Amino acid sequence: MIPVLGPAAIREADAWTIANEPITPWALMERAAHACAHRILAVLERYGRPPVVVVVGMGNNGGDGLVIARQLRQSGYEVQVVRVRHRPEPSADNARNVALALEAGVKVTELTGTDQWAPPPTGAWIVDALLGTGLNEPLTGLAAEVVQVMNRSACPIISIDLPSGLFAESNTANDPERIVRATRTLSLELPKLVFLLPENDAFVGEWEIVPIGLDRAFIAGCETPYHVVEEGDVRNLMPPRERFAHKGSFGHALIAAGSEGRMGAAALAVQACLRSGAGLVTAHIPACGRDVLQSISPEAMCRSDPGASHLTQSPELKGFSAIGLGPGIGTHPETKRVVLDLLTGATLPVVVDADALNILAQEPQGLDRLPEQTILTPHPKEFDRLAGRTFSHGYDRVQHARGMAERWQCHIVLKGRWTAICGPAGQVRFNPTGNAGMAKGGSGDALTGLIAGLLAQGIAPEAACLLAVYAHGRAGDIAAASIGMDGMTAANLVQSIPAAWRTLRGGSE
Repeated sequence: MIPVLGPAAIREADAWTIANEPITPWALMERAAHACAHRILAVLERYGRPPVVVVVGMGNNGGDGLVIARQLRQSGYEVQVVRVRHRPEPSADNARNVALALEAGVKVTELTGTDQWAPPPTGAWIVDALLGTGLNEPLTGLAAEVVQVMNRSACPIISIDLPSGLFAESNTANDPERIVRATRTLSLELPKLVFLLPENDAFVGEWEIVPIGLDRAFIAGCETPYHVVEEGDVRNLMPPRERFAHKGSFGHALIAAGSEGRMGAAALAVQACLRSGAGLVTAHIPACGRDVLQSISPEAMCRSDPGASHLTQSPELKGFSAIGLGPGIGTHPETKRVVLDLLTGATLPVVVDADALNILAQEPQGLDRLPEQTILTPHPKEFDRLAGRTFSHGYDRVQHARGMAERWQCHIVLKGRWTAICGPAGQVRFNPTGNAGMAKGGSGDALTGLIAGLLAQGIAPEAACLLAVYAHGRAGDIAAASIGMDGMTAANLVQSIPAAWRTLRGGSE
């Protein structure tokens, strides 16, 4: 997994690398800037080698920008530097790099007021190297004014390490009018937490990691609750398929789902569960949906609830190895009782989604009776109902989810572009797969079935969350690549689950 470190830890990694590689701070700056310049050149070549304006500050982030400007100039680009005098004196490396940029033929304009800002050349790109990662208060003065000028320029912007004005973690107290709105961000060595939160997308744009050679052993030893999942992490969680195995070897999942008019949610959960690798899948559904489900998913068994239109009775759990609960069940009072009874008495691993989460939000005493290691899979609005408040920032929502997972000793899969899997020890794992084509009804129901099927196979809850969320997103990516994000549906995602498993086992799509 890729650790997500805060600014203080990154500074410590810089210092450790300088002391133990060993390398001088100057040489490390050169190495970082050269790596960024290489990526910038790769991007700009696709746009016909446009002119470039590099906006730099007075610190070492500005020093990086000055080295980048020199590299672009040496590669034949029309490049100019705007050096913003937001503080009286530059850092030593910044001052040295100004002299080298001038020697290389780079035009450097010293800016003490925005009235001195010359409009960029037609078609120009801006490289934002104004400020780095150390901010914890909104920008003021000249730096804030320059940020606003850059944003009004309509030029594409590439930010170095972090868009100027953006805090590296929480931006709850920040001023969005004083943050660069980057087209692309080049993050040095590691991702920043801020990149993984939805409210910051307009500032960060597309982002990528640019390795700069910081000490990997030191980084691996840094404590952080945040990590980004990599494919190798989940590939190692794939359960083996032994040659002499039979259907009883891979567990029996129970999906309690559906109500009148909402049987599609149950069908999607069951179909995804069938494609999870589970040996057996049974659906506990209201009588109105039996014929529909049996015709759509003949491989699944059905147990009809006595209720014709909604669930009224807890199913017998003997013989099952995991439960998926909630898709399409509604919130009828009789169904509420079923949900609370199941969760209070369950001795099996259980994943809770959709209307079952809404029932828990209405009956919060049920949260205190959750079996340990229960998995909750809310989208943001469902989570806000559970939490009893509305969050305007994803950072606050993730922090609250961490606290709730620790309190209830459960796993909370907070769904979104970077789904955050919050565990009972306070850890948060961000999932990289998936796309906006999955932002449609039914995608979450499919995830519930997938997690339930993995739990049924005996996979531990945390591992089941990591593997299911990654494969679910990969299936969505495969579907989007095949038919496009606009027209794909949750059913297309479910149909792509086998291809996702094949890629994780080392095969092709």
